[in-house]
Amino acid sequence: MTNYLWIRAIAPFAAYRYFQAGSYRSTMPILPPSAALGLVLNLAAIEMRESVDDVTTQIRKDIPHLCLAIGTITPPERTYTSTLYQQLHSYPVGKPGENLKEYVQGQKYWIVPVRREILANLDMAIALKNPEDGLVDRILRGLNGEFNAQRYGLPFAGDNNLLFDRLEILQRPPETYWYERIELDAAPKLGTCRLTVGINRKNNSETTSFLYAPVEEPSIYPPDSAWTWTPKAPDRLQV
Repeated sequence: MTNYLWIRAIAPFAAYRYFQAGSYRSTMPILPPSAALGLVLNLAAIEMRESVDDVTTQIRKDIPHLCLAIGTITPPERTYTSTLYQQLHSYPVGKPGENLKEYVQGQKYWIVPVRREILANLDMAIALKNPEDGLVDRILRGLNGEFNAQRYGLPFAGDNNLLFDRLEILQRPPETYWYERIELDAAPKLGTCRLTVGINRKNNSETTSFLYAPVEEPSIYPPDSAWTWTPKAPDRLQV
């Protein structure tokens, strides 16, 4: 018999950014599978960072592989996107602004305005299919605050200055607009977007992502096309 774990996540503001540079930083329209994995492991206080002395922090190879689905409880059009302006402080590559170095006494000297997208009114469900009993127990204990001393940071809604209002376990979710995977040769669907599934921080060409779109009619249980293995399917399931 298939078992499920349902998590509801509510945040007034959230941001799940693509790998991007430039003065305009967009967000995905929903928490992607890769971030859902990170959130679940954070709740369970399972460290996903590789403890290797490297410039780029890698993701551990032995983290749990989860079969999950994501969806919005509020209609997708009510999880709207807003933008804000922010100063971006950085060290530029090359010669631009190099003459400013001596004036800032070692601080970042390249300051430019950027525009960032944020999601407002995020109310979503994360479904886990057949999670291990040990993981479920750790998630429940984590939500009860038992791992606060050893957890790495707070569970945050994409950006570390955007926090969830509520994270709770449900017996089953209300009707939800699940995001289902769209095949490349499928007809266009409203709300189609690309969501990251497995992240490779050192070699972005090995980051995996797929096309998704919200279903037209909400349902309690995700359709088969909404389930995704993240960061990838376990070796025993791969053909």
